[in-house]
Amino acid sequence: MKYIFLVFFMNLLPQYAGKCLRRDDSYPKTFEDIKNEIAGYTDIAKAIIDLVVHGKAQNRSYERLAAFADTIGPRLSGSKNLDAAIKYMFSALQEDGLENVHLEPVKIPHWERGEEFAMMLEPRNHSIAMLGLGSSVATPPEGITAEVIVVTSFDELHKRAQEAKGKIVVYNEPFVNYGETVRYRSQGAVEAAKVGAVASLIRSIASFSIHSPHTGWQDYEPDVPRIPTACISVEDAEMMSRMSSRGTKIVVHLKMGAKTYPDAPSFNTVAEIVGSKYPEQV
Repeated sequence: MKYIFLVFFMNLLPQYAGKCLRRDDSYPKTFEDIKNEIAGYTDIAKAIIDLVVHGKAQNRSYERLAAFADTIGPRLSGSKNLDAAIKYMFSALQEDGLENVHLEPVKIPHWERGEEFAMMLEPRNHSIAMLGLGSSVATPPEGITAEVIVVTSFDELHKRAQEAKGKIVVYNEPFVNYGETVRYRSQGAVEAAKVGAVASLIRSIASFSIHSPHTGWQDYEPDVPRIPTACISVEDAEMMSRMSSRGTKIVVHLKMGAKTYPDAPSFNTVAEIVGSKYPEQV
């Protein structure tokens, strides 16, 4: 619908060239005014581009990101690494000379992944690359050992609901785009639990993989049993899909020590670049 509206709007532009954008004249600039205003920033824009591409700022953003990621590492909500990241950025913003650098106290979710692993037991022993999804519950201390059912969509899962009871659901959903495919990560555990599955493993939401699982947050629903859920690599999801299509029985042992704690204290990090023309505006 958005695209249709955009095309419609673009078709109208020639008809309204040079006219006000608002009926009530509260925004009296015409398209020509806006065009001229933008053109007035040409020299400034070129100076910024030259600074970043050819000047002193060349590669600075990449180098800063590399230093930040290398030094701090993963910054999971509620973790000590996140605390270190906030302190790091607070100091960096001050050193860069931004104005009104300050911290705002806030409570944030605190979930820890804990020790975890997944092992295929049948048809052969194979260590499955996995990472627990954010907010997942843990398995029992002894873990879960169950047969696998591989599906490519929620529709297929619901059609095979009887088969899924007591099993580990493996989603081998094809990647369309992140916005559309990520629902398998956010809703996969819930949909699997609705049909009686004991756990779910979701193919990483990525267009390709190098045997590296791509994790993220997932959501439970109040009246649906909470089952352990994790992401696996594209390669392992595809392999189990091939095995399943040949009628091969797949058994996986999953162990996850995830734990959710009370919300932790943290901070929003805030800084400003105060304008020279309208310094009072935010």
